[in-house]
Amino acid sequence: MKAKYNTIVIKIGSSTLTNKQGKLDKANLHRIVAELARVKKSGRKVIVVSSGAIVTGSGILKFKGKPSSIPEKQAAAAVGQSELMHEYSKAFRKFGITVAQVLLTKTEILHNDRHKNTKNALAKLLSLNAVPVVNENDTVAVDEIKIGDNDNLSALVARLISADLLIMLTDVDGFKIKGKVVPFVNSISNDIEKAAGHADSDKGTGGMITKVQAARICLANGITAAIVNGRNKNVISMVVNGGRAGTIFWRKN
Repeated sequence: MKAKYNTIVIKIGSSTLTNKQGKLDKANLHRIVAELARVKKSGRKVIVVSSGAIVTGSGILKFKGKPSSIPEKQAAAAVGQSELMHEYSKAFRKFGITVAQVLLTKTEILHNDRHKNTKNALAKLLSLNAVPVVNENDTVAVDEIKIGDNDNLSALVARLISADLLIMLTDVDGFKIKGKVVPFVNSISNDIEKAAGHADSDKGTGGMITKVQAARICLANGITAAIVNGRNKNVISMVVNGGRAGTIFWRKN
């Protein structure tokens, strides 16, 4: 298995950033950032793709449950995104690391001219030792330009910048078949997609199926992908250093 990863994309799901009260789990966010800081200090480049804006905004606006209408989601995203970035900035600042907010839609990822500009902007931020914190621009995105979930967004970002590794942090220990975590996957079959089930949760917009879709994008582009539990300590470092954790999707050479 590929053991050296220089450019890493970390996708942090809403379930990983939400506490039992349905609000932003600042303690877990700061713990993850501390681990990312160690990874970055080892000489690697790090990009964060973070969910959590709508959940965060919903808590601040005192919505009861997950917002259902588009205006409610947009309002929650607008309020929550600023709070989310404030927390990331505060957490990374403890380690002397600068963060940069990058809000994207399908247009910036897939449109020929715009995707070059996005790629160049991300590359420049990385060269300046900043950590880009990416999210979909939920406040203005409509269906025609919406990717729809941050699992696929993270894979598209990984492809855009030619990353070596994508780690998706979630609330389960990995991809499971018949209740057991599958440690390694070399190719994604129809059986694997079927086992992934359907997208939906009460906090996020994805699920295991979107993570498998993201892994498929990564495998097609020579990028290793991992699905791990975002509440397990040191799990990021373990994967980055070639250890076994969760489910690793990698192509045999």
